[in-house]
Amino acid sequence: MNVKIKLSDCVRPLLLGALFLGTAAQAEVRPLNRVVAIVDNDVVMQSQLDGRLREVQQTITQRGAALPPDGVLDQQVLERLIIENIQLQIGERSGIRVTDEELNQAIGTIAQRNGMSSEQFRAALAKDGLSYTDARDQVRREMIISRVRQRRVAERIQVTDQEVQNFLASDLGKMQLTEEFRLANILIPVTEGASPEDIQAADRQARELYQQLQQGADFAQLAIARSASETALEGGEMGWRKAGQLPPPFDAMLSALSVGQVTEPMRTPGGFIMIKLLEKRGGGSQVRDEVNVRHILIKPSEIRSEGETKRLIDRLHQRIMAGEDFSELAKNFSEDPGSALNGGTLSWIDPNVLVPEFREVMNNTPAGELSKPFKSPFGWHVLEVMGRRATDSSEQYREQQAMTVLRNRKYDEELQAWLRQIRDEAYVEIKL
Repeated sequence: MNVKIKLSDCVRPLLLGALFLGTAAQAEVRPLNRVVAIVDNDVVMQSQLDGRLREVQQTITQRGAALPPDGVLDQQVLERLIIENIQLQIGERSGIRVTDEELNQAIGTIAQRNGMSSEQFRAALAKDGLSYTDARDQVRREMIISRVRQRRVAERIQVTDQEVQNFLASDLGKMQLTEEFRLANILIPVTEGASPEDIQAADRQARELYQQLQQGADFAQLAIARSASETALEGGEMGWRKAGQLPPPFDAMLSALSVGQVTEPMRTPGGFIMIKLLEKRGGGSQVRDEVNVRHILIKPSEIRSEGETKRLIDRLHQRIMAGEDFSELAKNFSEDPGSALNGGTLSWIDPNVLVPEFREVMNNTPAGELSKPFKSPFGWHVLEVMGRRATDSSEQYREQQAMTVLRNRKYDEELQAWLRQIRDEAYVEIKL
């Protein structure tokens, strides 16, 4: 097992897809280490470049792709290290810190996702030539970069209601958000130019098979034995399809079909087809749990340290507990622009759209009670749960899906623009 690869695969989704920082080579003693780039107030060393190059070359080789020329790869990897270095310096100036407790929790999650205990995880890292200290440093850097991007990029993204409705009405939106169906088919062919008698014979054959299926015959076995479809030997299995990918009238029929049911034989240009619905996902009725919650957010900044931020949220918590109005304090102090003017309320919200730190505290706070101050990637919070409910929110769910698609699209675009901006504004002198 290659733990470096599995470690990377776990960290990327855990930390919003930011770049995984490999630093194994930093632990090596290199007698002729030298500076290969000056980046504002920091440097990139040859040992860092060599280590990252080895990792990239290994990844490319494992994918079976050809390696680009050394000079090209060197420049690409160095540029990546420079941009990471700039983001880490922004995090340092902004007072972004990762506590040992947060780091231990992240490491524990990575080990768990690899199906290992802490001791097994350490042993696997050592087998791959990466020390536990280096692994912790990788994850700490990754978390800092993720938080920098959250503050500088994600918080600036706005998606309007009109954009959501336009997306839902578009062909792309319908394609991405409709139900998906796992299907199998049986085809009784009709050749081009077939006589009316041949067509009637194929129709009778298809209806005989349909009757057998209604009486409990195995669809896959009949497909293997009788179907002329190219998927016949797979039991007619077609895989996952969206309704919009199927010809009429199947696109309209599938939504009303229950899992396990088979359509009646339908005439198509190729013959008579029956389709079985094996499984479906997405779309349809969406019953979900929602929480009515409000919060106050206080962020560390260039002029307010982590400790000062924690003391401020503690004082606000004490004032609420002493009877002061939560809504007024949120309006006066909260630094969440989306909720502060509304007294901190997030209204009824799906817990799954919240960051794990916020969601965990919210789930463990009884309705009508105030949480203790806690930290998330956004800063320090105190929250109050106003109520909980289960609701059928099919339309709202589709709108939330559309919102997520649009936010992710805008995030990718905004992130690339921001990375170009910080690279252009930084002082970089390449010594390579």
